[in-house]
Amino acid sequence: MYKNKLLLLVLASIIFAQFTNSQNNTNSPYTRFGYGDISDMNNGEQRALGGVAIGSRSNTSINTVNPASYSSVDSMTFMFDLGTSALISNFSDQTQGKSTFNANLEYLTMQFPLGKWLGFSAGLLPYSFSGYDFYSNDTLYQKTNNKLRDTVAYTNSFIGSGGFSQVYMGLSAKLFNHFSVGVNAYYMYGTIYNYRDLSFASTSGFTSTTEANIIRANNFRFRFGLQYFNTFAEKHDVTLGIIYEPKIKLNGGFSQITTGVLNDTIDASHPNYTAYGFELPSSYGIGLNYMYDKKLSIGIDYSLQEWKDAEFYGKLDSLSNRSKLAVGVEYQPNPRGRHFSDRVRYRAGFNVSNSYYKVNGVTPPENFEITGGLGLPLYNKTTNSISMLNVSLEYGKIGSTDNLREDYLKLTFNIVFDEHWFFKRKL
Repeated sequence: MYKNKLLLLVLASIIFAQFTNSQNNTNSPYTRFGYGDISDMNNGEQRALGGVAIGSRSNTSINTVNPASYSSVDSMTFMFDLGTSALISNFSDQTQGKSTFNANLEYLTMQFPLGKWLGFSAGLLPYSFSGYDFYSNDTLYQKTNNKLRDTVAYTNSFIGSGGFSQVYMGLSAKLFNHFSVGVNAYYMYGTIYNYRDLSFASTSGFTSTTEANIIRANNFRFRFGLQYFNTFAEKHDVTLGIIYEPKIKLNGGFSQITTGVLNDTIDASHPNYTAYGFELPSSYGIGLNYMYDKKLSIGIDYSLQEWKDAEFYGKLDSLSNRSKLAVGVEYQPNPRGRHFSDRVRYRAGFNVSNSYYKVNGVTPPENFEITGGLGLPLYNKTTNSISMLNVSLEYGKIGSTDNLREDYLKLTFNIVFDEHWFFKRKL
């Protein structure tokens, strides 16, 4: 029976990977910069908590942000988490506004024990999304006979799509009763397409030009995690978490294709070609979670990504360091209660961060999010297990109306299937 379930999960993962790789999860002009919108890899529960995850340690959810958390899984439990989201964005400047909508599957993860002190997790996660389509009209002025001035209208168009995905496997071990260490290994893949088109009317006498920049990912990266956890005076649970990722080269390659006035192709896929080098940054994070009587929990996270020291198009300092501060709180009326309302989980949080890219050489204003959500228990009488349906809503702001402001609402649904697989049934 377990072999059949695992086979179904593997097949579902393959189908999910093909489906998500063809999706576009954003319509934001800001994804033109850098590698697009970088995912924090939060599950639906963590999104409702403002993104708090580094110090989170639970046997009812899968925390891929800190791999040290996997050893908390129950010794007889298999967990499976599937997340989907809907995003409404409104873009505005000083003169006009526009709204967009996207809905997509986002991630798939699973977790199960390999022993009483050893946990394993694997799945598919997004790394970045790119998706935009906008244009501007302008006019060129041309002198004739040093006196007359002719005007030539043109359109500057920007189109982008694609993104990077990652398959991961993680292992976590519990040490000395109060410590846990873990590591995630990711295989990254995918392509980001950025197009810029300068077009003129056919009667203008000017030739239109298109430039395509294509960035590919095809490499491995690692994340290391540590958690210290302890219970004081029976009702006070404290967890301190730390994560670290080393800087790596993005080995997939880069191509630039220009057509029009100048026809040219640059293929920088060869590993010895360094003029267009790309890297992913070193990352650090620390988080603290406090829980009182298994009912009320409060968490705070701080993370830093050193994009400033990572190569982008072969240059350092093209991007900006990204820091993020997140705070979240969760309340459950009675974890041991028999009524549905006793076990509902109420969540709220917020976070503040800065962008890792620059717009016209300047880092945009700080971004912020306000979040909330519910965790709804689903009881399975056949297996005597409780799964969880999580609903989260995020309101966020990016940029400002001086340049371009994005206000968005993101609704996420994820369900964590909690099944008792690793025990023998008695007749």
